[in-house]
Amino acid sequence: MSWHEILQIILRNLAQILKITFVSTILVFILLLVVVPITFISEVTILPPEKSSQLSGLGSLLGSSEINSFMSGSVSSANSQLYGEILKSRSASLYVVEKLQLMDYLDARNKFEAAEILKKKINLNINKEGIIELSVEVSSSFLPLFLSNQDKLKNLSAQLSNCFAEALDRINREKNSSKARNARIYIESQLVITNAKLDSAETRLLEFQKNNKTISLPDQVEAVLKNAADIKSEITKTEIQIELLDANLSADNKIYKSLEKKLEALQQQYSKLEIGSKDYMIAFNDMPALGKELTNILREVKIQNEVYTLLQQQYYKEKIQENRDLPTVQILDLAIPPTKKASPKVILSSIIGMMITFIISSLYFVIIERKRYV
Repeated sequence: MSWHEILQIILRNLAQILKITFVSTILVFILLLVVVPITFISEVTILPPEKSSQLSGLGSLLGSSEINSFMSGSVSSANSQLYGEILKSRSASLYVVEKLQLMDYLDARNKFEAAEILKKKINLNINKEGIIELSVEVSSSFLPLFLSNQDKLKNLSAQLSNCFAEALDRINREKNSSKARNARIYIESQLVITNAKLDSAETRLLEFQKNNKTISLPDQVEAVLKNAADIKSEITKTEIQIELLDANLSADNKIYKSLEKKLEALQQQYSKLEIGSKDYMIAFNDMPALGKELTNILREVKIQNEVYTLLQQQYYKEKIQENRDLPTVQILDLAIPPTKKASPKVILSSIIGMMITFIISSLYFVIIERKRYV
């Protein structure tokens, strides 16, 4: 059958085809307008994590820019992707379900089932700048014009999106607080150890001064002691860095290896101070007996003082970080109740339905005519 014959068949039956198309289009229009559930969407826009935002006060303790970058993170698609995964997590959905009491709306038997249903309604998009766009589909029941409160659904769509942003902030704060708490507990244990060592060293110094009527050291020895204390405190600081990062980095990581090399170099410098230099340094082993003993005691006191001061400063930073309640997520645009429904698009869908009906009706008459002449 040629195209000309097909066109002739369509023209002969055009009146019937148009009648069927018109009736079908009206039925589709009424169905979409009255029967099909309507859906509302309200979008919240979330900015990516800031480059300068510190996840923990550890940055000042660790000192290294590489380690700071590792601990704090920077603006990147990876961080925005992490935010996206948090938003799609069961924890975020559970928070929203419990906050807005959605079990009845979602027709779920328990909050976990409600969270799973809610997760499927999330629309999440992360653009190339790392900005997160989130919305949640809110659908009515069938016969929405008669059985649903559209204003309530519009408000709910905005509440859901904003509540997910709130859930992201809450989970992120809890994560940051947990990191700070772990660091605070570790530093707290080091403070106890260091404080005991400092008390012991000060007690030894007091007893030595009492028994020997105090011995004053030359400026050269004092300079050696200060240098030794600085290097020793740096050794302790580096050891703490390695300990804090040990759980997060593998042994072959570049940052981890650089810290180990730094520790090795510092230990070598400290060993050289103990041996001394013939040109300008007095070796600890070459000092008179009482001077040597006092030197060792003073060195220990200085070292433990340096370490204790460092740890105490960091301890209070971690304590503040652990207990602060500042927002960690920045909202660019809050979700507001939509003015229009997202679906169904009645006019567009009706036009598409009309075109499909016309094509199907035409094919029907072509097939009938062909069978008639076969």
